Amino acid sequence: MAFSAKDVKELRDRTGLGMMECKKALTEAGGDIEAAIEELRKASGMKAAKKASRTAADGVVAVKVAADNSYAVAVEVNSETDFVARDEGFLAFVDSVAVKAFESKATDVAALMAGELESAREALVQKIGENITVRRLVLVEGGVVDAYVHSNAKIAAIVELEGGNAETAKDIAMHVTAVNPQVVSKEDMPEDVVAKEKEIILAQPDMASKPADIAEKMVVGRINKFLAENSLVEQPFVKNPDLKVGQYAKEAGAVVKSFVRIEVGEGIEVEQVDFAAEVAAQLKG
Repeated sequence: MAFSAKDVKELRDRTGLGMMECKKALTEAGGDIEAAIEELRKASGMKAAKKASRTAADGVVAVKVAADNSYAVAVEVNSETDFVARDEGFLAFVDSVAVKAFESKATDVAALMAGELESAREALVQKIGENITVRRLVLVEGGVVDAYVHSNAKIAAIVELEGGNAETAKDIAMHVTAVNPQVVSKEDMPEDVVAKEKEIILAQPDMASKPADIAEKMVVGRINKFLAENSLVEQPFVKNPDLKVGQYAKEAGAVVKSFVRIEVGEGIEVEQVDFAAEVAAQLKG
């Protein structure tokens, strides 16, 4: 069955694929558009699987907050490049993931992605040509909850308060995105983290010549400083450094209960590729 330029255009419009790929698909399908789409869908699964081994360390974070500020959801969706992270199709997919997570109060990525969302992800991989993954999903509920997303959509935070109001929670969430505290209060710092910090302090050159009692006082002082610098409620509030975050919350009639901070790609190891060597190897092969 022959096909026309109009058929190629229709297939491009319906799949978002390039002209040459659409022409090839129509040729193989004998000009039958529906058959071509079916084969392309089958192929997209294979192509998505091939791309799944590539590291997706860029992307965006999206957040949805309930109108009554009773809960919020954050999702991190990764792409391989920032260029794709700004693509309209990619951002529309991210929004659909966030909406479904929000509506279902989902906490499990695999369960959330089962079905239509996974099919949409595979189709997007086929269209864009990059690995795309939904990496993280966070639900925060209880108390007064609000969030802040940095303008580049690479960092977001959700804060839960006991008492207070949404504006206070959002202000503190903004502080969390900027300053990146480790815990809410110093009592929350894990013992192993404190022990490691103490080990580092004792190994510093200026400790070697100090008498044991002086060294111990110095350790205590530096540990306290470390805890204050990394505990949210002890940090100077970014909008008013004269106030600590805990004081700011208290003046608004609130206590900080919890926070979550997500930064795109944190913890992902990106393989460094020597492109010159890779091209040379391909030419050899």
